Amino acid sequence: MAQHPTNLADYTAAGLVDLYRSGQASPTQACEAVLARIATLDARINAFVCVDHDGARTAAAASTQRWTSGAPVGPLDGVPVSIKDLVLTKGLPTLRGSLTLDIAQPWDVDAPATARLREAGVVILGKTTTPEFGCKGETNSPRSGITRNPWNPGKTAGGSSGGAAAATAAGMGAIAIGTDGAGSVRIPAAFCGNVGFKPSFGRIPAYPLSPFGSVSHLGPLTRDVRDAAIVMNILKQPDARDWTSLPPDASDYTQGLEDGIRGLRVAYSPTLGYARNVDPEVAAAVQEAVHQLASLGAVVEQVDPGFDDPLDITTGLWFLGSWTLWNTLTAQQQALCDPDLSAQAELGRAYSALQIQQFNLRRGALGAHMRQFMQRYDLIATPSTAVPAFDARPAGHGPMTPETMLGWTPFSYPFNLTQQPAITVPCGFTRGGLPIGLQLVGPMFRDALVLRAARAFETSRNIPTLAPTTAPA
Repeated sequence: MAQHPTNLADYTAAGLVDLYRSGQASPTQACEAVLARIATLDARINAFVCVDHDGARTAAAASTQRWTSGAPVGPLDGVPVSIKDLVLTKGLPTLRGSLTLDIAQPWDVDAPATARLREAGVVILGKTTTPEFGCKGETNSPRSGITRNPWNPGKTAGGSSGGAAAATAAGMGAIAIGTDGAGSVRIPAAFCGNVGFKPSFGRIPAYPLSPFGSVSHLGPLTRDVRDAAIVMNILKQPDARDWTSLPPDASDYTQGLEDGIRGLRVAYSPTLGYARNVDPEVAAAVQEAVHQLASLGAVVEQVDPGFDDPLDITTGLWFLGSWTLWNTLTAQQQALCDPDLSAQAELGRAYSALQIQQFNLRRGALGAHMRQFMQRYDLIATPSTAVPAFDARPAGHGPMTPETMLGWTPFSYPFNLTQQPAITVPCGFTRGGLPIGLQLVGPMFRDALVLRAARAFETSRNIPTLAPTTAPA
């Protein structure tokens, strides 16, 4: 029988709520445990831009009173949550990893995700680190420096939701909210041993919309799939400020979550047909995980989905977004920017209107191709990234090219282009102790199916999701 954690900071969200309900612990106690964990670890990890001690304690005290009165407002009431520093949060600055934003301005708007969480009674701990404007798959920036991996602080936490992933892995909040424009939830979640879910585009409303366009999703990072399903029920509520958001979805993602995957058709694609240089340890761990899916009753076929590497589409549209954003800044602000963002903007400037239109047409063809492919399969299984976490590096450490930006994560960005739901779930470790992720991709709008499949896998394997750096020195 699995042992319960001894520190409240180590509990999942659902585990904390069970304690609150039974009276064995309170939101105030959980908040204090997490704040103590942040105080102990974050100087080494650098996951937080700011920690709202007073606001968190006030929210925790209010939640404690609700639980004491037998009137919690929802299934996450009193759970400690962090918000990525790209997502507006009332009362806290949202500086987007950039020195170009003035901290001395009103911060009086909640983004939809933050608003829904606040209505659900969560305890907002603070804002987590991001590269400048979320522009890359490593979390380093001139404003906040380098965010490190709790499993090995010499390694990167990934990005751009690196602070969210590092916080989750270190027990600095049970749930973190991130964004994913080319893998920015799934990359750091895979590197840090989290569950990271990118839902169907529009399922979580956004405001304001990303300058990088309709590849950019919001999503949760958690330590198990059950927590991801619970928080998705909250995050998927509608918000009229996002004209791209999907119609309301009244379903409960926790219903049927434990139903397993017997009979589901899984397309196992170890390279997507084009990925080169997949780390052998990553490939072996994912192949073993796919064998486990088969043992759970899935019908697995090794098959590629049949498209060429869309790296040039992804980076072409991304660099155009960087160029668009760059043109909102003054020359003085541009001088303060991350050299990686500057290099992306310069690359974006070189594209013609015809090239951008051609990228969009090719993206549409890819989306149509995958809608048809997913008529034959319920899920695609791939590695989450081609490599485990690499060395942590400062901003501007090397040349900016499509290959250096995303060539090492060939499995993530196609599904931003197609907007399909995709999840990474831990499936093992390298010999050096670094996490490895299995990615499961579903048909558009079948978010609940993806969560159900990931839950079936995780409950069949007892893989730690709390980094050993949480242990006392």
